[in-house]
Amino acid sequence: MIGAAFCSVCGPCRMTLYQLKTHTSAIVAGVEDRSEHDPISRRLREIGFVPGEAVKVVGQGLIGREPLLVQIGFTRFALRRNEAERVRVQA
Repeated sequence: MIGAAFCSVCGPCRMTLYQLKTHTSAIVAGVEDRSEHDPISRRLREIGFVPGEAVKVVGQGLIGREPLLVQIGFTRFALRRNEAERVRVQA
C-alpha cells in the first residue's frame, strides 16, 4: 500500500507511531510504503507491525526523540524516526 494507511474503523489514519507520546498504547493500522518494494516497510511488517497488533511507546532518546523504543507483545524495538513515521496507528 503506497500512501496513507487505511483502517476500517477510522478511514485514513493520520497518526504515526512517532507522534505517540511515551507510555502510550495504540493499535497498528498499517505500514506506509514510501516507494515501490520499500525494504524498510517490508521489514517492519515482517517483525510484527501488522494491522490490529497492539503497540506501545516505551521510551525515547534524549536528543531529537531518537531512537524511539516501542513494544509489540513481549518484544521491544528501537526505531529511528523515518521508520516510526511509516507505521500508522489508531490511538
